[in-house]
Amino acid sequence: MIDPSRTAQPRIIAVANQKGGVGKTTTTINLGAALAEVGQRVLLVDLDPQGNASTGLGIEQHQRDVTTYDFVLGDSGPSEAVLPTNVENLWIIPATTDLSSADIELISNEKRSFLLSDALRQTAMDHFRFDYILIDCPPSLNILTVNAMVSADSVVVPLQSEFFALEGLSQLMLTIREIRETANPNLRIEGIALTMYDKRNNLSQQVETDARDNLGDLVFKTVIPRNVRLSEAPSFAAPVLTYDSMSKGSAAYRALARELLAKVKTRKGLNLNG
Repeated sequence: MIDPSRTAQPRIIAVANQKGGVGKTTTTINLGAALAEVGQRVLLVDLDPQGNASTGLGIEQHQRDVTTYDFVLGDSGPSEAVLPTNVENLWIIPATTDLSSADIELISNEKRSFLLSDALRQTAMDHFRFDYILIDCPPSLNILTVNAMVSADSVVVPLQSEFFALEGLSQLMLTIREIRETANPNLRIEGIALTMYDKRNNLSQQVETDARDNLGDLVFKTVIPRNVRLSEAPSFAAPVLTYDSMSKGSAAYRALARELLAKVKTRKGLNLNG
């Protein structure tokens, strides 16, 4: 039952693909920054033991005394775990390699698949008044990714515009279906974002055609181009929107954020009218 005394709950989106190097962390950081830029209060949850989202937002190792690991296990609350970033309206719960041992730690816990969901939905989170929570998942379908999907309202799937891209998608789709059937019946695919797209490359165009033919409206209209500024931004510990606001990468993630917001708004309207 919904508690009427609580504030409106944020939309939780898992950014997931078990294949590495597809632009998952880049999408999490820059989609989050683009949402923040238009006034949305956004939390990034770094659920990847590599901690690239944390590094890409300028969170130094010495600032990571409390991490996603502590937050998920319930050893630390939101007031300790949530850190501000240099981007207005954007916060993060950082990660370290401690997360690598989470599989072993969680295996004997009866609620192991629901720990992140419980942590993100605790009443202490209401203080921050987040509109969106984006979860940067690890490049595998392990217990951490399962936790992300159990906690999420929807999944954004970055899909690299390269050969075999669609083949790797099938296992992720099966996992989403299994979680919908067992633990989170409301989980949906928010959209598939084509990344590292080169319009001069026939292969990129072919992947886009195949994706749209097979997946239809699940594929975002916005495509994320290969862009030097996008690649450079993490080494300057900033989203591309901060590093080079006028770049093609910045324009693409702003467009993706607008598309996402429009989808969510349309769905809310349908639910209210239904």
